[in-house]
Amino acid sequence: MMKIRCALAVLLLTVAGSAFAKPQIITVSRFEIGKDNWPFNREEVMLACRPGNVVFVINPATLMQYPLNAEAEKEVASGKTRGEPIVTIQADDPQVKGQKKDLQPFMARAQRLCQ
Repeated sequence: MMKIRCALAVLLLTVAGSAFAKPQIITVSRFEIGKDNWPFNREEVMLACRPGNVVFVINPATLMQYPLNAEAEKEVASGKTRGEPIVTIQADDPQVKGQKKDLQPFMARAQRLCQ
């Protein structure tokens, strides 16, 4: 009986710990990535993953958040989190007039933070 209680206690602590997991955040810069591959109009941004695979780009100067996936967009739309559209800080693609630079490499990198 004692083994069952201990196992249940460990299970409950594990579940509770994952429910309160801290967001994972990294900082990336234009210098690190390279000017040609940099899709933002800021020199540096933070990529953040929160529980539920919610990923944001954060402007470190203002701490404004920009949703990077559908889950993050839902949080902003519902009012759970404050944020602005990612196109606000997304740079124009000089190769294709009227288009913004590709965010896919940054989406993938932010998603890896969630794992």
